Amino acid sequence: MNVLQELSEGDALIEMENRNDSVNAVLGESVFLCICSYSHGLVHVFLQTETEEPTKDSIFFRDGVRRIDFVLSYVEDCAKDWEKKQEWRKAFETNLKNEGLELEMEQSKSEERTTYFVKIHAPWEVLIKYADMLKVKVPFKPSDIPSSSLSRFTWLFKPFHLPEHIMNPEPDFFTTTFDKERLDFFSIDDKDAFFSPSTRNRMVYHILSRCSYSTGNSAEKGKKGIKRLLNNGTYTAAFPLHDCRYWLRDQYSENERYSLYHYWARLLNIYKEQPLDLIRKYYGEKIGIYFAWLGFYTEMLVGAAVVGLMCFLFGIFTYQKNTWSKEICNDDIGGSIVMCPLCDLNCTYWMLNSTCVSSQYSYLFDNSATVFFAIFMGIWVTLFLEFWKRRQARLGYEWDLVDFEEEQQLLQLRPEYEIKCTHRRRNPITQEMEPYMPLSSKYARSCLSSATVLFWVALIIACIIGVIAYRLAAYAAFAKIMKDNPTSQLQFVGHLITPQLATSITASFINFIIIMILNFLYEHVAIWITDKEIPKTHMEYENRLTMKMFLFQFINFYSACFYVAFFKGKFVGYPGNYTYMFGEWSKLRNEECAPGGCLMELTTQLVIVMVGKQLCGNIQEALIPWLQNLWSRHKARSPGSTYHRWEQDHDLQVLSQLGLFYEYLEMVIQFGFVTLFVASFPLAPLLALFNNIVEVRVDAWKFTTQLRRPVAAKAHSIGAWEEILNGVAIFSVVTNAFIVAFTSDMIPRLVYYYAYHPGNTFTMEGYISNSLSIFNISDFPPNSTSRQNMKLPWFNNSTTICRYRDYRFPPGHENQYAHSLQFWHILAAKLSFIIIMEHVVFTVKFFVAWMIPDVPEDVKERIKRERYLIQKELHSYEVEKLRLQLSQDRTPVQPASPGDRSSLDLATLPLDVDEEGTDCDTSTLPYNSDEQETLATIL
Repeated sequence: MNVLQELSEGDALIEMENRNDSVNAVLGESVFLCICSYSHGLVHVFLQTETEEPTKDSIFFRDGVRRIDFVLSYVEDCAKDWEKKQEWRKAFETNLKNEGLELEMEQSKSEERTTYFVKIHAPWEVLIKYADMLKVKVPFKPSDIPSSSLSRFTWLFKPFHLPEHIMNPEPDFFTTTFDKERLDFFSIDDKDAFFSPSTRNRMVYHILSRCSYSTGNSAEKGKKGIKRLLNNGTYTAAFPLHDCRYWLRDQYSENERYSLYHYWARLLNIYKEQPLDLIRKYYGEKIGIYFAWLGFYTEMLVGAAVVGLMCFLFGIFTYQKNTWSKEICNDDIGGSIVMCPLCDLNCTYWMLNSTCVSSQYSYLFDNSATVFFAIFMGIWVTLFLEFWKRRQARLGYEWDLVDFEEEQQLLQLRPEYEIKCTHRRRNPITQEMEPYMPLSSKYARSCLSSATVLFWVALIIACIIGVIAYRLAAYAAFAKIMKDNPTSQLQFVGHLITPQLATSITASFINFIIIMILNFLYEHVAIWITDKEIPKTHMEYENRLTMKMFLFQFINFYSACFYVAFFKGKFVGYPGNYTYMFGEWSKLRNEECAPGGCLMELTTQLVIVMVGKQLCGNIQEALIPWLQNLWSRHKARSPGSTYHRWEQDHDLQVLSQLGLFYEYLEMVIQFGFVTLFVASFPLAPLLALFNNIVEVRVDAWKFTTQLRRPVAAKAHSIGAWEEILNGVAIFSVVTNAFIVAFTSDMIPRLVYYYAYHPGNTFTMEGYISNSLSIFNISDFPPNSTSRQNMKLPWFNNSTTICRYRDYRFPPGHENQYAHSLQFWHILAAKLSFIIIMEHVVFTVKFFVAWMIPDVPEDVKERIKRERYLIQKELHSYEVEKLRLQLSQDRTPVQPASPGDRSSLDLATLPLDVDEEGTDCDTSTLPYNSDEQETLATIL
């Protein structure tokens, strides 16, 4: 090391000849210059480097010191507006520099195009400015509160735990909002590491989203924000960098991405807990809250899945008590009952025992355990929501989100709102001018939005009616094809295929395809109309879009299930007087349920839509991004060139505009299937559990390996989804009560068992015959096709009646074919059951919600202690600062004029301080009594 030149007193220019190999590995070949300042016996060294070429995985500028906080990219093209875009870029980058950001340019050439990268670094002065503006919470003192842990049972859960440095990547500190005027109050050991990379990129994005790119033209006045530049193609991408390659540990970076992949995203860790603190540190609080909710929901599904499986096993083990199914399968009972045709065209009379197999499977889901499980799920969903509120409150404290909601509303206005709202008015609270939207414009936009949503809802209903019409027409077609039961020749499944089953399966698949198509189309419409409403804040934007999308998805995904559960078989009439969908001219007779009820068909519909959606979602989330990234890397790379970190991240897929919206939507729709129709399919929680165990890792793998690093964002809760979950939970109690009452055969069986059983003993024998009404075939109209379908091999002249599912008086009765007294008894029992079940479940739900506080007591105490310590430390800090000022300057000053007392300068007050510096006499101060009291309080 040789001193080349003396710059000034105490400073020297030094050339470092013997460079450290580890430094060279990061910075490459370079010449190091350092300025050494001698003061107080210490040597302060400032390195400056010039690097010809950054290393492959470097996340720094060429000097190897300044960290890349954000990257912008654009592609050289020959479009007509290329010069205009060039002017916008120049103006935008100039304004970024004026904000204090530092930029550096790189380019990447491939066979097809040249891509330019603008690397952005935020210096310390910019960071503290915007940390103060955005009220970023930073540490000021190590926490002295011991962490709560289950020390007694820790050994039991040890296989599921991750290493401590992964679960808790940062020490626990007390935090408070940053104030650039009190830098020495905070624990700033290293300026480069004081703000985490996720916090840095959040602040830089705040600048990018509000920076102007106007070139001075009056027509372009007000044009600002990186989002608009991305939309018009001026820039092709804007993203923060991952810190390393996910599969390889880099000894010169934080390696948080590698840790997330190694301990979280791999399927080998499927049974491990999630490192939520590391997720929050790397991706921000918003993504951390999502994975915390998804993990908690998956954990809660374990209990529901176990109880649902037990109810299903109960149906298997008590199958021998299934008397009514045995009667259907009995050749002497079910084999002797002739059933009326189920459609007018091509449908023949049929024997009851042809539904033997479906009635056997139906009992597995329609038994006495169904009522218990429906009540249990009503209570389970309350426990899930209440315990999540507690978990969310704990995370809010640990992640410094306790007072975030007010900050979100006040500080994070959408740039689009600021640009498009040209009107200004004074805020009565802050007394500052702010943009606002007139009521006339707001109402007009709301009307447009409402009309658009209603149109698409009507379109869904029209499609569902079309599917129902298909079911009615397809049943007749399948009945004609299977007239002589040709499917019986098929091995294994031939005896299972009936016109009802074939119609149900094909209609479910068609309905699923329509659902996915409408979902794809409406997605773009919902975004468009929400943009037209111009919401004020990001939270308001997401909440509005969430409500629109969920309303549409709710009707889209659940409408077919609602039809099978609550409408099919309820308005069919009776032989000779059937009810038709579009009138008798259409020949589309309303569908009937099988003798065992419609529950099995509801289960089929539920399984196909639920499982199909989950499979499509996983393929869309995992396979498609992987293929797209594979193609992007193949197309972008040039042979022999260095594949830098910004190029690697640029070729990854971008997290969509809506971020986590689709992830939440997918899970909430699944939550609806698990709760709304769970009485028809107790295994739904088990299927959801298996899906979610994989879903957590698929989402983790996607975020860690296939997506660019998203801009960190803060969120104190799951937002509008919490209210939606509450609404679904309440509605699920009603739907399950109606399913048990009207869709299953539970209530008719109970009424028969207690009121209409034969003899003096309680038995279910004879239930099937009792549940089928009688119709005289001669009462069919003369031209009815049902008369023409009498020529069957087993149909003899002695067969004069057919049976149908209803409770009506037999032919020859004075009120023939009218509803019997048993029908009204059953209807009264169904309504009574609904009222009793709803009141019982709602009473328990509200009692449980009242018993469980939303915020744990220890969290309340921690919040109070932290606020107390913040006030105490700030008070001590101000007193100490005042003492230091007084010790340096004790010169008395002239009393300030009344007009100048608004700015009270404590450093210039003529205070009398005793030898210990603890007591100050404020009685002689030239200020009024209120000011003296305030000053005495501070001191």
